[in-house]
Amino acid sequence: MPPMFQIINETPDLLVINKPPHLLVHPTKPGGPITLWDQLKELLSYELTNGGQVSLIHRLDRETSGIILVAKHHASARTYAMALERGAFKKEYQAIVIGWPKEDQGTIDAPLLRKGEVFPTKVWLQRAVHPTGAPAITDFQVEKRWHHSQHGPLSLLRCWPRTGRTHQIRVHLAHLGHPIVGDKIYGPSEEYYLDFIEKGWTPALEKKLWLPRHALHASALEVRLADKTDCWSAPLYHDLQKLMS
Repeated sequence: MPPMFQIINETPDLLVINKPPHLLVHPTKPGGPITLWDQLKELLSYELTNGGQVSLIHRLDRETSGIILVAKHHASARTYAMALERGAFKKEYQAIVIGWPKEDQGTIDAPLLRKGEVFPTKVWLQRAVHPTGAPAITDFQVEKRWHHSQHGPLSLLRCWPRTGRTHQIRVHLAHLGHPIVGDKIYGPSEEYYLDFIEKGWTPALEKKLWLPRHALHASALEVRLADKTDCWSAPLYHDLQKLMS
C-alpha cells in the first residue's frame, strides 16, 4: 500500500514528511487503524534490515496536518533530539480561526495546565490557561481575513510557539477569543468532543463544527545545527484550502 503521507525531502539521515489530517502517529491499541509509524516501518524496511531505525523527532495530533521530522538511524536521531531539547527548532503553524482578531499580530503569554487539576471537566486531556500552569508563549500574525458565505468572518493565522505545551496553539487561540475552526475541545463546546467519541462524525456535528478536524497545519520547520540550518515547508492541505475559497 502506498504511504498516506507526502515526502517533502529525504537524505541518508532524515525523512521529512507532510502528514495528512486524521492519520494517527503511533498505534494506540492492538488491531487499530494503520498509523504513520506502521507506514514508516514499511517504507524504511531496507534501512531497518541494515541496522537503521525509525525515530519520530517530534509529533502532531491526529487531526493536525503538516511537517514531521523522521530520523533514519541512531546518530541522526540523537543529533536532532538534542537540537529539539536545546530549542534549536523553530516551528510555524497555520490556523483558520473563527472571527477577526483585533490586532494584526501579537503574543499570547498565558501559562497552561491540565484543566482537571483546577476546574471540573468531562474531557481528561483538556488544557486550560491558569496562573499556576507551565509557561507558554505563542506569537501570531494574521495572514488573511475573509467573510465566508456560510460561516461568517474567518481568519488565517500564522503561529510560532516559543514553548511546546500540549494543545498550546489551540488553547491560546481560544483564550484570545478566536478558537480554531473544527476544534471539538476548545471550540464552541467540549460536549462536541464527547458526542464525537460516542457517535463519530455526524451531520449534526458537521452543522456545528463545519470541518471534521481542527483547522491547524504545521506549515514550516527550521532546525539550527552547529554547521548548518535546515528549513522545510508544506502547503496547506486541500481541506483547509477549500475552506478558504
